[in-house]
Amino acid sequence: MVRAYARRMIRLRDVTYLVHDHDEALAFFVDALGFAVRQDETFDGGWRRVVVGPQDGGTGLVLALGAPGAPVGRQVGADVAFFLETDDFAAQHERMLRHGIRFREEPRREPYGTVAVFEDLYGGAWDLIEPPVG
Repeated sequence: MVRAYARRMIRLRDVTYLVHDHDEALAFFVDALGFAVRQDETFDGGWRRVVVGPQDGGTGLVLALGAPGAPVGRQVGADVAFFLETDDFAAQHERMLRHGIRFREEPRREPYGTVAVFEDLYGGAWDLIEPPVG
């Protein structure tokens, strides 16, 4: 028997990203990566919720203060945790270099696109990738 399900959209809205300091993280994501601030509110009791994400939508990052001993910058160990996709690798790469982002390698062409691994403000690994056109 085949079950019929109503079609419903589902998407990953936000993921938690551990940081040491909200303002330091905002400078990195907004200035260096070009993300937009989606929310920056302080609630009763002093709890602050900060969410950033790509300008054109997609999954956001909830910038959460890591408790002492939390794996800030190492949420997935030494592996690449996040994959930042662009439609203009050269321009984004140049922007990031101007803002002092450290790339672990020179850009390279792979069957899946142009890619280079860079480090976030805590040394965590990210991929900057431009998929092939066509």
